[in-house]
Amino acid sequence: MKVLVLYYSKGGNTKKLAQAVMNGIETVEGIQGVLRDTDTVTKEDFLEAGGIIAGSPVYFGSMAAQLKQVFDEFVSTRRKMEGKIGAAFTTSGDATGGKETTMMGILQTFLIYGMVVAGDPLAATGHYGVGCVGAPDEKSIENAEKMGKRVGELALKLSL
Repeated sequence: MKVLVLYYSKGGNTKKLAQAVMNGIETVEGIQGVLRDTDTVTKEDFLEAGGIIAGSPVYFGSMAAQLKQVFDEFVSTRRKMEGKIGAAFTTSGDATGGKETTMMGILQTFLIYGMVVAGDPLAATGHYGVGCVGAPDEKSIENAEKMGKRVGELALKLSL
């Protein structure tokens, strides 16, 4: 089973966090991580995935337009996404820069797609997802790996 890590990254910080999420996914036997940015993701990537973990920098308290555009363009896959797992991660330029509102926007999109949403595990922060200010530090990388592992495990459970 595949889990898609979808992200937009302008400066590289969100990409670094996406790679850490991938590292966590790849620790789950039976799960293959697929890393795609918003320029290379396809509808087939969506449809083949048992879960999607989407990440974005925070722009005005919301996800980047490039990520939103993917969700808008792939709306025709919506009914086929029902029951798959969804999770979110963000990066921002400031501690109060809107990480939680951005994660909630991504999770809201997954709910509208009919997906089951998950935050990060209690072993990480036990909140909406993984976020960091600027470049991911060691703790953020660790939390992203934990979230990737959790989503991979949940995707397997939901596929039974």
